[in-house]
Amino acid sequence: MRSLLVTASLAAGLSMPAAPASAQDCPDVRVPGARYSVTACLHDLTTAGTVVSGHTDPADWAGLIAPGTTTPSGVPGVQVDGYFPDTSATNTNHGWKHDAQFVLRLPRRWNGGLVVAGPPGTREQYANDPIISDQVLGRGYAYAATDKGNTGPNLAGDGARPGDAILEWHHRFTQLTRAAKKAVARHYGQPPARTYAAGLSAGGYLVRWQLERHPSLYTGGIDWNALIFTPRTSLLTTLPPALRAYPPYATGDTSAHAALLAAGYPAGSEPAWPFSFQNLWGPLQHQVRAELDPSYTGDEATYDLTTRPRAVQRAIARVSLTGRIGRPLVSVQGTLDALTPPSRYAAAYERLVTDAGRSALHRTTRVPGGPHTDGLIALSPTTFRPMLPAFTAGFTRLERWTTR
Repeated sequence: MRSLLVTASLAAGLSMPAAPASAQDCPDVRVPGARYSVTACLHDLTTAGTVVSGHTDPADWAGLIAPGTTTPSGVPGVQVDGYFPDTSATNTNHGWKHDAQFVLRLPRRWNGGLVVAGPPGTREQYANDPIISDQVLGRGYAYAATDKGNTGPNLAGDGARPGDAILEWHHRFTQLTRAAKKAVARHYGQPPARTYAAGLSAGGYLVRWQLERHPSLYTGGIDWNALIFTPRTSLLTTLPPALRAYPPYATGDTSAHAALLAAGYPAGSEPAWPFSFQNLWGPLQHQVRAELDPSYTGDEATYDLTTRPRAVQRAIARVSLTGRIGRPLVSVQGTLDALTPPSRYAAAYERLVTDAGRSALHRTTRVPGGPHTDGLIALSPTTFRPMLPAFTAGFTRLERWTTR
């Protein structure tokens, strides 16, 4: 990815001269708490412009959009890239080799709102650019996204205790929200009137955590096929059965097919199973298990959480959701999701919210035919349905709900 060289700001207050943008100089936008930041005035903050200018990374959102997807474009404004102090270095964007990277986009025509997002999986800060950033920039929102503080396959290497790396995800989301709200206020001369949290998969899990732990920072949130951690439900409980059953299923074993369905994987999602087995189920089981249960040395497919030491449950408890949301939340769930199957994930979180007495703050939209990500539609275009339209409709629903 190309380096960003327009305006640089250091924590010590030193800055490089601003390069002119059109007829005027580009403002030096300061992000409170950032160790380093780079400001650029762009003719288009959406991916239609940032792919050309080098202010996004298409590799970061590969596989997240359906073939032929069109997104809003033509949104001029200011982009800030930078990072907060951190000790890990898995994110190599811009040659910085520094984690806790972020991007902040400030459209010229601002509607008074801010959307903050975290990436799915172990992707980086540009992962949501076509599916969230473009969508909200097209409506006039400012947008901020974090890399969650660690990226790539070695999640468990960041932190001293099991669960530390995942807890950093939440810290970085909160940190960026607070900093972005201040930067937005300084840039536009007034604070955002509305602040929404948004995310897909692991990013959706972050949304729920934020509305549970830091509701005062947000007006509301929207999640898309969200991951969850609870003492009873997580990737550590849903992935091992899939890893065990898929190899015999692939050879035609009908009992293995029944086992996958019994484990919650939806009937009809079969076209996504080969890809998921190769690229999602195994790698994610290993990454999450290594983070929360590093002492386990057996095969990932035979992992059984119920037999593991109490220390593992304590680690899971550190990162578990409670359902005690304090702001309105819209959840968008695909019915053919083969990573976070709705009968295990969406249903489990609905129960948590209900048990916590917060069901009035939660609305779920199930999308018939929706896979985990829209990129999977290419596996079977006649089976899967794009989720992005439901996400944008869900965001509109959230706006109306929270601004009545």
